[in-house]
Amino acid sequence: MSRELKYIVRIADKDLPGDKRLAYALALIKGIGINTAIALCRKLGLDPSIKLGTLSDSEIKKLDSTVRKLHELGLPAWILNRPKDPETGRNLHYIGSELILRAKMDIDLLKRIKCWRGIRHALGLKVRGQRTRTTGRTGMTVGVTRRRK
Repeated sequence: MSRELKYIVRIADKDLPGDKRLAYALALIKGIGINTAIALCRKLGLDPSIKLGTLSDSEIKKLDSTVRKLHELGLPAWILNRPKDPETGRNLHYIGSELILRAKMDIDLLKRIKCWRGIRHALGLKVRGQRTRTTGRTGMTVGVTRRRK
């Protein structure tokens, strides 16, 4: 039984191409990677290699509601993007603009408590211990001289 292909499918407030495979189309949503998408498909009993546009409307609705509440699906904590949330202590998974907002709030918290990482963020320097002597320079180059030929 061949179904009609929908070329654009809206899941989690994002327009996804219907001609892509299900796992790869879901991975276009911010906060969901390939492995998370495959785990989600297997949990719902869908084949990750079928085209997204061939799903029925009821399957798309089910997929949309599941993507929005991925942490309630019973997946292991290591696959979620916010295990042991500092505010609630629960394992959560954020997608889309909510993920961006949470990351910004985390950085603002670091700045507010003035920890080392917060200070580095506030100054616009590298945070994770990288070298800064030669890389990451912005603006005019100062202090670099060339050898005479």
